[in-house]
Amino acid sequence: MNARIFLKFVELPTKVASMIPFLLGSLYALYRFEDFYVLRFGLMFVSLLSFDMATTAINNYYDFKKAAKKHGYGYETHNPIVRYQLKEPAVVAVIVILLVLAAGGGLALVTQTGLLVFALGGLSFLIGILYSFGPIPISRMPLGELFSGLFMGFVIIFISAYIHTENTVVALLLQEGWVKLQINIVEVLYLFWFSVPAILGIAGIMLANNICDMDDDVENRRYTLPVYIGRTHSLLLFKLLYYVSYLDLVVLLLIGVHPLLILLILLTLIPLRRNISLFTAKQEKATTFILAVRNFVVMSAARIMVLATAVLMQNLI
Repeated sequence: MNARIFLKFVELPTKVASMIPFLLGSLYALYRFEDFYVLRFGLMFVSLLSFDMATTAINNYYDFKKAAKKHGYGYETHNPIVRYQLKEPAVVAVIVILLVLAAGGGLALVTQTGLLVFALGGLSFLIGILYSFGPIPISRMPLGELFSGLFMGFVIIFISAYIHTENTVVALLLQEGWVKLQINIVEVLYLFWFSVPAILGIAGIMLANNICDMDDDVENRRYTLPVYIGRTHSLLLFKLLYYVSYLDLVVLLLIGVHPLLILLILLTLIPLRRNISLFTAKQEKATTFILAVRNFVVMSAARIMVLATAVLMQNLI
């Protein structure tokens, strides 16, 4: 397996779904708490990227092994194991190496930060594996949007901010043989509301993917959310996810979590509404699914630029 095929196998472009929340959480810590640890940032980057690639590889491998429909775009073209005629031992070896890298980076980060990162990281590892593996994987249930949104949109942002805050948000302490949890409720709620656009944007990517795959999913016995609620309701939900995200940005400004510059992000409604209309008109994996990814990237990139600008202005003043 050469480098080009490896990047196709792990679907590197889709890793924006984890890297963007990672950057958002890091910038949040910089803007709100004015603190940043380069080593912790690097360790989390290695662990997160490796695990995200491993999850995608496991999902492709599991779909390859369990596919009931062995023809068409979803199998012959979309699944890289079939498309590039990858050998099963090589696929398994790549998965194992990525998991080892992810675990190693995660454990090294725990030594720098503490037990809470271990607990949240371990839970994320478990959900990531169960997403694609097991008797009834999460990806084959109507819970994919919920789990992917919460764990990639909130947990990643929470951890990537927490590792720089030195127990300002949550502290998990060992005192006299007991584990003591101290929670700053206000800061945790602020972090959650800050994460809402990422939660909904990532859920939107998963929802769009499942809408495009509805027919194939029924044949492959994948009973996703769109299969349960139907195409019409799924498309309505797809629209609402974005509009709720923009409403959340305004709320964040009003409660003082976002700087006034955040109002510039409202301009991104123009391309997002166009993409929503195009996807509503035609839901096709090969052509319009990418619009959901673009929407998430456009909104998130704008937030990253606003926060980065606010951090620079904060340091200059």
